[in-house]
Amino acid sequence: MDHRLHHRHIRFSDRHEEVDLEQLQELLKIGAFWANERTVDGLAIALSNSKPVVTVWDGDRLIGHARATSDGIYRATIWDVVIAPDYRGAGLGRKLVQTVLAHPNICDVERVYLMTTHRQKFYEQIGFQQNSSNTLVLFNKVGDRNLTTAELAQTQTS
Repeated sequence: MDHRLHHRHIRFSDRHEEVDLEQLQELLKIGAFWANERTVDGLAIALSNSKPVVTVWDGDRLIGHARATSDGIYRATIWDVVIAPDYRGAGLGRKLVQTVLAHPNICDVERVYLMTTHRQKFYEQIGFQQNSSNTLVLFNKVGDRNLTTAELAQTQTS
């Protein structure tokens, strides 16, 4: 069945509590090479620190996801934009990103960043521009982490 021909059950949600972490993990495995090894526990942490978290549903099946982090005024970054492969090409990805951009936490931010490996043209159609700034990244190695999150929280409250 071509899902593009039958979208009357498609709905968008920005409710964190609706996110099914197992379905999200599976969606990322099949639709996002950069995130296909994420754990349910890791996803829960990422979502709890993101606003908005937007999901796309066909009935009770999770078919799309994106999230953003922001300071609410100067900078925001959109993360993990994914649409299930069998739903691509119907405009859902565009609507998903536009829904994130319209959220009150993002809509008035001066600059919204988004990183992509192969989809620059798709995002340019939505209004993003190539950025040749000197972006730097630090890769923290998991093995180098001296304190767990729980240990860190405990030391901060002591």
